[in-house]
Formats: sequence, structure tokens, C-alpha cells
Amino acid sequence: MKISIVTAVMNGRATLPDMLQSLAEQSQTNVEHVVQDGGSTDGTLAYLTLAGHPAMALQSTPDTGIYDAINQGISRAMGDVVGVLHADDQLADPDVLAMIAKAFADPAVDGVYGDLQYVARDDPNRVVRHWRAGAFEPALLKRGWMPPHPTLYLRRAVFERAGLYDTSYRISGDYDAMLRYLTTGQVRLSYLPHVLVRMKMGGVSNRSFAQMLRKSREDYRAIKRHQVGGVGTLVAKNLSKLHQFAGRRQV
Repeated sequence: MKISIVTAVMNGRATLPDMLQSLAEQSQTNVEHVVQDGGSTDGTLAYLTLAGHPAMALQSTPDTGIYDAINQGISRAMGDVVGVLHADDQLADPDVLAMIAKAFADPAVDGVYGDLQYVARDDPNRVVRHWRAGAFEPALLKRGWMPPHPTLYLRRAVFERAGLYDTSYRISGDYDAMLRYLTTGQVRLSYLPHVLVRMKMGGVSNRSFAQMLRKSREDYRAIKRHQVGGVGTLVAKNLSKLHQFAGRRQV
């Protein structure tokens, strides 16, 4: 089984080394790294050329935003399974991709996901938020549940039949896509009770009050679009994050 890792990056030189090291350390060997650069000017391209994954497919071209860049990367991916790994993220341990490949050995499985840890940007050993996803049940969607997007891997066939990311979203395109895959897409998920990804805090969705407000509006649009609830679902989705800050611990 070949796994394609898609990285959409724009001026990510500062965080690329940790991400690339976590990818290079994987025990799973049949891996392709599809890098979609938006026209970086900070040395990203030079660094990738020098230190990129041996099986890297690098392309630098303008895009209209993060979801357009991810779509371009997925369209170039050659693997049986596709996941997204941002420049700020790291695979949590060397066996992450091997565990994912093992789960996909079951032909009934369309997607695999696990747990996610948010770590401090200035200290990746300090866990700020621990997202234990739990097993999926359709009724959970109305309560604002979603799999942690950075941990989600899907068969390429899912994108071919259910579509890519809707680029009209600027922040919540991943939530919209996952709701589509889990409702009309009828994707069958397998949950791995294991931390698969560590993600640095400070993403685009929570950089300012205006961004948080925009995210809520886009989340609500996705909720109504896929008929999984209403305002209560949006409130529950936001409140569900609170318990993830309890019991913080060192990596």
C-alpha cells in the first residue's frame, strides 16, 4: 500500500525541519510526499530541494487559498491512501503511518483517524490540548463531533467519488468536506486510539476574534448544508473543546 502525504505550504521554512524529520523517521517505507507550494519567498523551496523527502513530488504554483492548494496536491497524489500534513505539524512517532496502513488492510475501511495533540509553538514538548477523538457514530455529528482533520487518512477513491475541498470556504473547508464524506459520502471510518499528530498552536482559525467569528459562520454554513443540526450543533462543537484542555501533560 502506498500512502501519499500532501503538504500545502507558503513560507513555511521555519517549521519544515521538524515536520520533515517526523516523516523521514517513519517505519512505513512506501510513502510519497506531495508538496504544493504557493510561491514561497522565505527559502522554503531551496530547503525542500536540499532536505526534502526522497520520494517528494514538489510543485510551486499560485493558488487561491489553502484548500485550493490541498486540492492541487491531492490531484497529483499517486498513493492508494491520502493524508494531509501541514508544515506546522509532526507525525507523533515513527510507527504512525505503519499503523494507518495496517488499518487500511481491511477493504471495508474507507478512512482512518486517531487522536491529536496541540503543542506550544515555542515548546513542542508542552501539550496544551489533547483531543481524544473516540469512535465515530452518525448521531455524534449533531453534537458537533468531527474527526481531527490532521489525523484523517482517506482512500483516494473517496475523493474521486465524493469530491475534494470546497474552495469557497477559507477556514472550515475541512469540516465541510468531512461532513460530506460522513453523510452523503457514506465513508466507513476506523478509529485508532493513539496520538497520530502533534500540531503547533496558533493556526489561522484562532489568530484573531475576526477569524474565530468567520470560522463559526463557516462552520454553521457547513452544518446547515449537510443537514446535521443547527445553532445547537455549532455551540456543542465549540463547547466540546473545553475538556481537551484538562489533564495537560508533557510529551
